Amino acid sequence: MGIGCSTPQAKEYTLKINPEIKYQTIDGFGASDAWRCQFVGKNWPVEKREQIADWLFSRDFDEKGNPKGIGLSLWRFYLAAGTAEQGDKSGIPSPWRRGESFLSPEGKWDWTKYKGQRWFLKAAQKRGVEKFLAFTIAPPVQFAKNGKGFGTKGVSNFNVLPGKDKDYAAYLANVLEHFKINEGLEFNYLSPFNEPQWDWEKGSQEGTPAKNDELFCFVKNISEELSQRKLKTLIVPGEAAKIDYLYKTVGKDDRRDNQIEFFFSPSSPNYFGNFDHVAPIISGHSYFTVWPVAEQVQSRKALAEKLKSVNPNLGYWQSEYCILENNDEVGQGNKRDLGMPTALFVARIIHNDLTICNACSWQWWTAITESDYKDGLIYLDSGTPEKPGEMGDNVKSLQFDGTARDSKLMWALGNYSRFVRPGMQRVEAELTNETGSVPNHEKIMVSAYSSPDSKKLVVVLVNVEPVGLKINSPINDNSMKGLMYLTSEEKNLEVSEIVGPNIDVPARSVATLCYTIE
Repeated sequence: MGIGCSTPQAKEYTLKINPEIKYQTIDGFGASDAWRCQFVGKNWPVEKREQIADWLFSRDFDEKGNPKGIGLSLWRFYLAAGTAEQGDKSGIPSPWRRGESFLSPEGKWDWTKYKGQRWFLKAAQKRGVEKFLAFTIAPPVQFAKNGKGFGTKGVSNFNVLPGKDKDYAAYLANVLEHFKINEGLEFNYLSPFNEPQWDWEKGSQEGTPAKNDELFCFVKNISEELSQRKLKTLIVPGEAAKIDYLYKTVGKDDRRDNQIEFFFSPSSPNYFGNFDHVAPIISGHSYFTVWPVAEQVQSRKALAEKLKSVNPNLGYWQSEYCILENNDEVGQGNKRDLGMPTALFVARIIHNDLTICNACSWQWWTAITESDYKDGLIYLDSGTPEKPGEMGDNVKSLQFDGTARDSKLMWALGNYSRFVRPGMQRVEAELTNETGSVPNHEKIMVSAYSSPDSKKLVVVLVNVEPVGLKINSPINDNSMKGLMYLTSEEKNLEVSEIVGPNIDVPARSVATLCYTIE
């Protein structure tokens, strides 16, 4: 160390946990296979696919006790609209954003489709992923008003031909029934809409707008189809483009927003609680509500208040996020970042979604990406392990092979997903110092989770500060054995034993403390 240099002194805090004060029960942490798994799972060398699957799904440890993967507990399987079969005529320029359909426009079923996505589906099953969700964002093109997988100009509402909405519902139910009977997988959930508030006119991907009353009627049709087939799959409605659309009227059109009240107020004529196959859950996306941090906190408080006032029994899922909006910490979504800046930016959002609006599930957008964009957990390029190569939709070789790179974002998500398992319940946690309780939403954050039998306690600490933390933990007594898993610029969920009452959390890191009660 040079003359005049010094290491900033760690900040000291006391960790307080009250397991008697309980909040939401966790449903799971997830990501989706759209759209990249269709190529990677079908064409890439098996050993590379296996490595990607291990990173995403594995709950095993290496010989040093470090996790091999982030152990996602929910996997989203995308049912596309048949734009891949249309090719360039689909109007979607990138083949990476087109998708197949099991049902042809001529009415013939082909269950050999989705080969790449199904490879990852089976890989997730094999590695013990607990929950599976099928989702669709546009009807098969033969059911669409415009024959496209997206809403072209003039299509301002649900892009389904008159009288074909029941055919679309039957299609989805048939797919779910096939997987249950022929492939041994009954999907836990179905999400039939995605960001219905947008018009989807650009043609950059599949999608359809829909107004609330259209969504209500379509969900009713699906629920009836699921009942006829005696399927257990539950519909998770919402997927709101941003959380504002869930709890208030946005802009001039109130037929696509205020969805909590519209769908889940017991006094609403459009109450979903009367349908057998609708889960008591509403989902939304954290886009465009995360910066500045004060707005991130305030919007989530408003969402929490709406949930509480309209229907206290309604759960909330944050079901899609990647970085889009401009911010002062990592810029916009452009340019991938494999390091800690993006990881910490997202870790704060995860924390605030879980602790302010009591999200029961938190899901990232695409697990794999070939784009030079902050939208993946794992990044593909044409280079070697030692040297990065080209990225992008125009790099055709990436449809067949390349290098897959893990990111600190993936491992930071793993600080939650690997250890906070479905069925665990969030409990009260706080950090204090000589001035009292420390603010818990921006720089130094803590949350805690207890297993159903109260034998396991998981504490997640997010430190965005450029200095380390020294945490005094009174729970480190003889009745509890503890391990810490650390993600930092140098470490990926690296394990160490917790010895004594003091825990050192390095600057700009995410740490998970796992305790077993004897």
